[in-house]
Amino acid sequence: MNSMYFTEEHQLFRESLKDFLQKEVEPHIEKWESEGAIERFIWEKFGEMGYFGLATPETDGGLGLDLFYTVVLLEELQKINSGGFAAAIWAHAYLAMTHLNKNATGTLRKTYLEASVEGKKIGCLGVSEPFGGSDVAGMRTTAEKKGDTYILNGSKTFITNGVYCDYMIVAAKTDASAGNKGISVLVVDRNSKGVSANKLNKLGWRASDTAELAFDNVEVPAENLLGEEGKGFTYIMEAFALERLIMGINAHARADFAIEYALQYMSERETFGKTINQYQALRHKIVDLYADMDVCREYNYAIAHRLDKGEYVVKEATISKLKSTKMADEVAYACLQFLGGYGYIEDYPMARLLRDSRLGPIGGGTSEILREIIAKIVIDKKDYSPDSAKS
Repeated sequence: MNSMYFTEEHQLFRESLKDFLQKEVEPHIEKWESEGAIERFIWEKFGEMGYFGLATPETDGGLGLDLFYTVVLLEELQKINSGGFAAAIWAHAYLAMTHLNKNATGTLRKTYLEASVEGKKIGCLGVSEPFGGSDVAGMRTTAEKKGDTYILNGSKTFITNGVYCDYMIVAAKTDASAGNKGISVLVVDRNSKGVSANKLNKLGWRASDTAELAFDNVEVPAENLLGEEGKGFTYIMEAFALERLIMGINAHARADFAIEYALQYMSERETFGKTINQYQALRHKIVDLYADMDVCREYNYAIAHRLDKGEYVVKEATISKLKSTKMADEVAYACLQFLGGYGYIEDYPMARLLRDSRLGPIGGGTSEILREIIAKIVIDKKDYSPDSAKS
């Protein structure tokens, strides 16, 4: 535990969370992985424990805690070895709810935000599209205002929680001629007429539902607009820093779990009269993996600290995701190898961890896109700050 960032209260929270996950979540993971769906009861239990309200103000039923409580939550979720379950939880709390926390007003806060904190409503974020992927500005989904409603048409894809959610935070073009300054963000009820979801069959993250969403003349009340019309691109860019840092933290945490598991296995597995953790080739490989993980972890903590203080860290959060997810893939691959044939067997955790880890360099912006963003900041001196986006 790094005392520079974590207090005694953080540590107590971690121990309580570990106990909760062990008792309430782990016994169900195999079922949820097999069925590709997470039972609703666990969402309300998370809500009862306050885990969905860590970043939500107390006035909205949350706890209003610092970002390192979220870091603890993310790290411990990775240690139950279900990337899908972890993704469903953080996509609700830190993708959908982030937009509600920042921009919902009036009845939206009570109807959706408070219910989200309680785990009674599940949210998802719909930005990526079948033809757009990481190209947010090129989205084709439209929301045409007619009187006191928006008429929503288009599609989204790779949407975590998209099948079983209760509401969707959807980005759409309210002014198709204005480029990225014509994008707005709406809250769309899942039961609205014209909304449909197709469940995607994935390599990993099996416990979570990932959807392709379609909107066919969906009527959305005008009061379901989040923030100002035309400011959606700015809101999305602001939220990307947290999303990418979350994926970086997830990556160092699952790498840490993989190394811990591999070390335990290696301390018990014997060949030629000694445990395999005594072979120099394997010992030195573990050291390299651990060093890479620890460097990413310390970097991620430092960026989390800066973000918690309100600093603008889009470049640093993008670096976090880029480097940490690459590291985690390498660690997962190597740790599976340490287990030999058992690493390839589904009864052991490495096969699932390897599959789940592979989403890291793809989701939330592919590594290729992230490199180009960093290149534009470092080489072209491009400013992605909110002020520049508003100008």
